[in-house]
Amino acid sequence: MNPARGIGMVVLAVGMFTVMATAVKFTSDHVPPGQAMFVRSAVTLPIVLFMLVRKGQLHGALHTTYPMGHLMRGLTGTAAMGMGFAGLAYLPLPEATAIRFSTPLFVVVLAALMLGERFRLIRLSAVAAGLVGVSIILAPRLSGDLGSAASLGALLTLGSAFCASLSQIQVKRLAGKENTATIVFYFSICSLAFSLLTAPFGWVMPTQQEALILFGGAVVGSFGQILLTGAYKHGDASLLASFTYSSMIWSLLLGYLVFGDLPTVQMLLGAGIVIVAGLVIAWREQQLAKRAIRSETTVVGPG
Repeated sequence: MNPARGIGMVVLAVGMFTVMATAVKFTSDHVPPGQAMFVRSAVTLPIVLFMLVRKGQLHGALHTTYPMGHLMRGLTGTAAMGMGFAGLAYLPLPEATAIRFSTPLFVVVLAALMLGERFRLIRLSAVAAGLVGVSIILAPRLSGDLGSAASLGALLTLGSAFCASLSQIQVKRLAGKENTATIVFYFSICSLAFSLLTAPFGWVMPTQQEALILFGGAVVGSFGQILLTGAYKHGDASLLASFTYSSMIWSLLLGYLVFGDLPTVQMLLGAGIVIVAGLVIAWREQQLAKRAIRSETTVVGPG
């Protein structure tokens, strides 16, 4: 275990995801989100296949006894990606990033409702505070004309965060039954297939520049996913998850350099509250995991 290395890998990985989001936003005036999603998936699938073949895991990844579970994971994950890409067309990059930080809040609530996990005071308080932060971010967008592009972008991005939480719940359900390679492989297949279904709804011929930007962003994002997965070999999951919030720094930097976006004080305040709430939830998850390990050791014994 090398936590410092793991933290560095997480920070770099979320930076790569932000580069991918920047590429999607840069081309969003012309290229539909479904088409951008197809490019992302089409680039990712060969990389996933290569990694599985290299590790000798392809045969194991193909075998599943829970096809409907993978289908639900694919539907929710692809919906999250599609709405997230669509929302980028209407919102500044840092604001879209801040709204997506609400995903862990939804996960806590859904885990209680769908998985029967306990929903006690600390996590309840963190979720309540986080939702206040989300409300602060959304207020300027939803207090005026709800038919405006900015309002649509805010709602799409919030919907993306909710679908991402549903996807994470489905991963939790599959994690104890299927190996990681199988979950990754079938999500890649589903996201490619579902994004292809959007072709009749207005795909375009991208310019050479747009094609290169989308392809480059997809490659960077795919390797970011590999880097993020590898990071968890070097440190505790709860610790490393905290550093995914460094994506706000990346989005502020790239949002300003590429699009000239300057964040409002209200957006930064709301984002700060959501980040603190997310960190509290991550800390609480770490404490509960340690308590479960101690309890198991006490029951089973040190041998």
